[in-house]
Amino acid sequence: MKVKSRSIKGGVILLGGVVLLLAGCGKQDQGKAATQNKTLNVMLPSEPMTADPNKSTDTNSSSMIRQVMEGLYAFDQNNQKIVPGVATKVVKPTNDGKRYTIPLKHDAKWADGTPVTAQDFVYAFRRIADPKTNAQNVSAYENVQNFTAVQSGKLPGSRLGIKALDKHTVQINLARKTPWFNYLAAIAFYPLQKATVEKYGSKYGTSSAKVMTNGAYRLKNWNGTSTSWNYVKDPNYWGAKKVKIKNIKVKVTKEQNTAVNLFKTNKLQEATLTGQYVKGNANNPQMRKHLLNRMNYLYFNAKDQSVASEDLRQAFSYVINRKTITKNVLGDGSEPALSMIPRGNQKEPVTGKDMAAEIGNLVPTDVKQAKVYWNKYLKEQGKKNVTLDLMIDDTDEDKHIGDYIQSVAEKDFKGLNVTVTSLPHAQHINREFANKFQISLLGWTSDWGDAADFLNLAAGGNTVNFSNWTDQKYDSDLTKAQQTDGQARYQALKSADQRLMEVKGVVPLYQPAEGKLAAKGVGGLKYSLFNGAQYKNAYWK
Repeated sequence: MKVKSRSIKGGVILLGGVVLLLAGCGKQDQGKAATQNKTLNVMLPSEPMTADPNKSTDTNSSSMIRQVMEGLYAFDQNNQKIVPGVATKVVKPTNDGKRYTIPLKHDAKWADGTPVTAQDFVYAFRRIADPKTNAQNVSAYENVQNFTAVQSGKLPGSRLGIKALDKHTVQINLARKTPWFNYLAAIAFYPLQKATVEKYGSKYGTSSAKVMTNGAYRLKNWNGTSTSWNYVKDPNYWGAKKVKIKNIKVKVTKEQNTAVNLFKTNKLQEATLTGQYVKGNANNPQMRKHLLNRMNYLYFNAKDQSVASEDLRQAFSYVINRKTITKNVLGDGSEPALSMIPRGNQKEPVTGKDMAAEIGNLVPTDVKQAKVYWNKYLKEQGKKNVTLDLMIDDTDEDKHIGDYIQSVAEKDFKGLNVTVTSLPHAQHINREFANKFQISLLGWTSDWGDAADFLNLAAGGNTVNFSNWTDQKYDSDLTKAQQTDGQARYQALKSADQRLMEVKGVVPLYQPAEGKLAAKGVGGLKYSLFNGAQYKNAYWK
C-alpha cells in the first residue's frame, strides 16, 4: 500500500518493488519445495523380520508393512475412524452380518503402475490359508468361511470364503458375525501381486527388492537385516497428491539414550521412548504418551522338563510385583496386568464395561505363596539348586524388566540362579520357533479390539504359542468362543481368561505405554491405543 501512494519516481521503486516481490516469491517457492523434499527421520526399536504381510508375526514388521501397503480399508487422519483404503467405501454387511461385498477403486495401483484388482485380494487370502505358506499368525483370518478347513488341507483354496465378483468387486463371506471386521480390513487384509510373489517364491518379502507394494510409500534400501532403510513416496498411489513428505528414513534405535540424543540434535524427528525416559520427558511439550493394546508376559517352555511345571509358573507369577514394574522400573504410564486381557481391548456387548476391569485382578502378588510353590517345584525337580535362563530382547525396556525379574526371583527363591540372555528381536523369535529357551519375555500387540487375539497365544496348536502349553478346558472355552457370538462368546472368552490365569499357562506382566517425541516442525503424527502414526498424513509445518 505504501508503494502505491508514491509518485512517478516512486513508480520506478514500484517496478523495483515488483521485481523484489517476485524474487521474494521465488525464494519462498524454493523454500517450500526444499521443505517438501526434506527427509523425515524416524525410528523402530528393533529390526523387522519380513515385508511379507502373510508371514509377519512381529510388531516391527507390521509397522513397516503398514507404511508401504494398503488394505481394503484404512484409518482417517486422526488414526481413529475407519475409512476406505483400496475400497471405494466402507460397506455394511449382509447375510446376517456375514457377507461383505466391497467395491474397489479403479485408480488403486501397485508400485509398478498396474492396477490393484479384486483377484489380488483373493490371491492373498488363499495364500495365507495355503498350508504350504506355513503362515504363523492367522488369527485375523480365522472367521473367514472355511479358513480352518483350507489351512488344514481338508478343503481346496477355491472353497475359501472370498471371491472376485468382477475386476473391481471383492466379496468376503464369514463363518460368523465379526464386529471387528472393519479393523481387520484396515490392518490385515492386504492384497498381493501374484506375479511378484511367484517370481521370488520363498524369498518374497525378504528385502525391498523382492516385494511389491501398493501403499503411499515404496520400501527402499532394506535387505532383510538392515538397521536403516527408506519409505519413498509412490507417485502411482491413488492418493499421492495428499502425501506431503516424499522421503522417510527409518533407523533401528535400541538404546533409549541414543534415541533422545538423536531427537535433541534433530537427527530424529520422531522418537519412541519407554520406561524412565518417558518419565524424564514428562514435561516436554513434544512428548505424547498413550497406552498400547499390548500385553507383555512370560512363556515357560513346556517341552523342557526343567521349566514345564505349573508350580514354577505359579511361583514366578506370585513373586513378581507388577505395580513395582510399572511405577518404579518403568514409570512410563504402563499398567500392571490384571489378566491376559489389556485394558480397553474388549467391551461387554450389553453394558459396554471393559472386560479387563470386569474380570479383575487374577495375578496378585503374594511372596509367601510364591515360596510355597517354589519349594514344591524344587521337590518336584529333586534339586536344591537350580539355574534358569530368561531370554529377552536387547532393548532398554526388556533389559530393565529382565534385571528386575532376576533380582526379585533370586532374592526370594532359595537356591535359584537366573541368567539373562539378551538377543536381537529376530534372533529371539527364531529361538522361540526352534524351542530353544527356558523362560522367555515376550509381548503381543493386537490391532483390533478382541480378547481372542491375546488368548489364542496359549491355544493348543497355535504356531505362536511358543510355550507349547496345552489345557483341554482352556481350548474348549476358546472353541466355544469361536463358534458363538454376542454374549455367549463374551462369556466363553471370560471363562478362558480365568482358566488361563488359574493355572498360569502364561504369566502376564504389564500393559505397556509408549511415549513419542514428535518434533514441533512436523504435523499429522497421530497415535492411538491400536495404531502408530501413518506417515502418509505427516507434513512439515
